[in-house]
Amino acid sequence: MKAEIIAVGTELLLGHTVNTDAAHVARALSGLGADLHHACVVGDNAARLEECLRAALQRSAWVITTGGLGPTNDDLTKETVARVLGLPLEEDADSLRRLREYFGDRPVGENQYKQAWLPRGSRAFVNRVGTAPGCAAPAAGGGLVIMLPGPPSELLPMLHDEVVPWLAQRTGACIRSSMVRTFALGEGDAELRLRDLTAAANPTVATYATDGEMFVRITAKAAGPQEAEALLAPVREAVCRRLGDRVYGVDVDDLESVVVPLLLQRGETLTTAESCTGGLLAKRITDVAGASAVFRQGLVTYANEAKTCLLGVPEDLLARVGAVSPEVARCMAEQALRRYGSTWGIGISGIAGPGGGTDTKPVGLVHIALSDGQRTWLRVMRPHGRYMGRAWTRQRAASHALDMLRRAMLGLPVEMEA
Repeated sequence: MKAEIIAVGTELLLGHTVNTDAAHVARALSGLGADLHHACVVGDNAARLEECLRAALQRSAWVITTGGLGPTNDDLTKETVARVLGLPLEEDADSLRRLREYFGDRPVGENQYKQAWLPRGSRAFVNRVGTAPGCAAPAAGGGLVIMLPGPPSELLPMLHDEVVPWLAQRTGACIRSSMVRTFALGEGDAELRLRDLTAAANPTVATYATDGEMFVRITAKAAGPQEAEALLAPVREAVCRRLGDRVYGVDVDDLESVVVPLLLQRGETLTTAESCTGGLLAKRITDVAGASAVFRQGLVTYANEAKTCLLGVPEDLLARVGAVSPEVARCMAEQALRRYGSTWGIGISGIAGPGGGTDTKPVGLVHIALSDGQRTWLRVMRPHGRYMGRAWTRQRAASHALDMLRRAMLGLPVEMEA
């Protein structure tokens, strides 16, 4: 099944908004076994959108649009799709009822009501977050134009809860996917280990790199859920076996969603002492429900005075080796544990940049220490290649800290270099 995506919005063309919608839709189409051949961005202009739609319908059976379904005058996607397909707009009773429920006692203007008008014969998709429903409008030759709202908070639940299951039924197949998540493993290395698996047609195995991590998506297609799972399971096991202890979870969200449950299972607690990450590690941990049972304290000891006052890092140590050093990171982790009565202590000190680096301590250098009171591990995150930016450096350092804690709790080697 050929498919393509048209993202609608002048803000996307101007770079004011990043087009994350296309990535979400592309992954969903891949999971359905569709072949994505084209993707484009068009501004809020009816003539240019019409041109894109007509070209897309000549090439693809499924055309998915994102954006342009709201109440304002420049939200023209539905009207343009209806004109291209030759379908009149008709009031959808369920969409109108949900719109009225959304506004309650507040007045509803005519511009809001237009969101409940859909091309004739459309299948409406409920918007559980906002006001604009999505829909699938029939095209010639059995094709479809699927219209989704632009805000990711509205698009994602509609896409995964309604559109994907509906499309899967239409294809007459059951699609099952698993995501194997890894840390500190390059996509090239993973692809070499999985080369024969990535060449298979069903299940499909694909590697993806994002934000310093690498994950593997395995997708099986079969007549029913049991058959799909039977295809999926052995390949998932093979992927995990080949990637080894770099795998931190299957069908999980992130490292923190693995680390916090591990602490809960073990009845252990954690205190963090952060310098260059500025509390990002603590933020990621406390994003996980249940973290209050295991997270004892989060300290942002950015200045040397704070390291001394809150953690007891000796002034002479800071003067002798500097804040960005293995000795200070170790001291931060050990003192965090001792002073605040935790099972584990983490200390992070580095140079996030873009300034502040020297020949011996370049921008991007981070020392990350983990202590259990008996032993202290140290991981050095060194800059490799071009500087990736302050946010990337901080995010990567926090991820290394979480990975170190995961590995230590599971009795795995905690590497010294990153």
